[in-house]
Amino acid sequence: MGSLIQNTSTKGKIGMAAAALGVLLVAVMLMKMATSPSYSTIATGVDPAQTGKMTAALDTKGIKWKLVNNGTGIAVDSGQTASARVALAEQGLPQSGQPGFELFDKQKLGASNLQQQVTYQRALEGELDQTIGQVQGVTSAQVNLVLPQEQLFSDANSTAKASVLLDTGGSALDPNAVRGIAQLVSGGVQGLTLQNVSITDSGGQLLWPTADSLGNGPSASLKEAAQSRYDQQLGAQLQSLLDQTVGAGKGTVQVNADLNVDQTSKDALVYAKKGVPLTSHKQNELLKGGGGASGTAGAGANIPSYAGAGAGGGNNNYNNKVQDDTFGVSKTVSHTKVAPGTVNKLDVAVLVDKSIPPATVAQLQSALGAAAGITPKRGDAITVSQVAFAKQPAPTTPKTPLNPIGYAKYVLMGIALMAFLFFMMRHLKKREDETLMRKPTWLNEIESPTSLAELEASTESQVPVPVESPTRKGVEELADRAPDRVAQQVRIWMNEA
Repeated sequence: MGSLIQNTSTKGKIGMAAAALGVLLVAVMLMKMATSPSYSTIATGVDPAQTGKMTAALDTKGIKWKLVNNGTGIAVDSGQTASARVALAEQGLPQSGQPGFELFDKQKLGASNLQQQVTYQRALEGELDQTIGQVQGVTSAQVNLVLPQEQLFSDANSTAKASVLLDTGGSALDPNAVRGIAQLVSGGVQGLTLQNVSITDSGGQLLWPTADSLGNGPSASLKEAAQSRYDQQLGAQLQSLLDQTVGAGKGTVQVNADLNVDQTSKDALVYAKKGVPLTSHKQNELLKGGGGASGTAGAGANIPSYAGAGAGGGNNNYNNKVQDDTFGVSKTVSHTKVAPGTVNKLDVAVLVDKSIPPATVAQLQSALGAAAGITPKRGDAITVSQVAFAKQPAPTTPKTPLNPIGYAKYVLMGIALMAFLFFMMRHLKKREDETLMRKPTWLNEIESPTSLAELEASTESQVPVPVESPTRKGVEELADRAPDRVAQQVRIWMNEA
């Protein structure tokens, strides 16, 4: 290696030094990037007033941090995430907008009844704030309560009321979530009813109570939401069945359902067709006449005007039968509570490409109708039409965002390596060419082709070249370094002879 550097020209040495320096810089850059810490976000949406307290708590524990999202978020070293959360929890950070029942932890001795009531109201409001803030879609919440004070007479007591201000970040909140928040607030305050809960968003729009939110029937928004979910669910099932049959991109399904979301009760009274005997009473009376009796039994013999008419005797016979039966009719009384969600009417529209055979289209209409539960008696309808679909564009793979630093390190490393190899090969090639251009003196002495026997004879007759001769040393070095080239030259001479 030392002889190679000594035999290298000044320009070659400069090139080798530059290539080595480039490789060293790339290695240092890669090592710096590999050892640089990666950060993970542990808190977002932090009040800037609390950022200083949180960073001070992290500095106390020696945890590396940096601010993100314009100072509203804090990121720490990925390997210290757990330690950072523990450090912040020890200091009670980040603090919520309003404290909850922890207010009673610092209550002074000898507080008056009024102070205790105010503290309890603030604590209850803080707990509700924190609970509502966990609802999906709610960024923050503020609850104000009006708690009634106990009076001596019941007719003088007031009712509890609550007002809630929601910050949803500009997004619409689901009506079911609004109703859930109202139920949560009314259930968390004693004596508070849904009618006395008022919910407003940050834009000033009243979310609760609405015109029909407290009635027996659901609101129009709830019905639209229920119908939308039903249409999406059934449409997805039919679309999956259609794609598996005709292929993706060759058919589409649209569902339009009319749902009955009213919750009703149904009472039915049914009587049995045949009665069941409950009790039976029978009575039989029999009278027979004879001896000195005269006349016949009955009303005629008891009439005084005809008393002597029947004199002279005869047989009397009287038989009276009485049967009294009591029948009961069974009845069935049923109370049914009809759950909301019954389909009033269902319409399904299907579009398929013209490349689908007509026979397949007819089968699709029958299969999709059965899968959707189409009932003609209810007024349901399914329509399948064939149209020419537009050609789908070729799918393009999404381009991942470029990381300049990640690509730059590989580019610089590749350039440095190529430069180093280029200068090294160029220098070695140059030295080899220079060596071959210099012919040995013993080659110049040969003026004509000579056979191998003559060369051996002449070599034996010549005086041996001293070992210290520079020419011989150069020939030996050439033979050691490039034996193939020397052998090739000797072979050419032998062929010419």
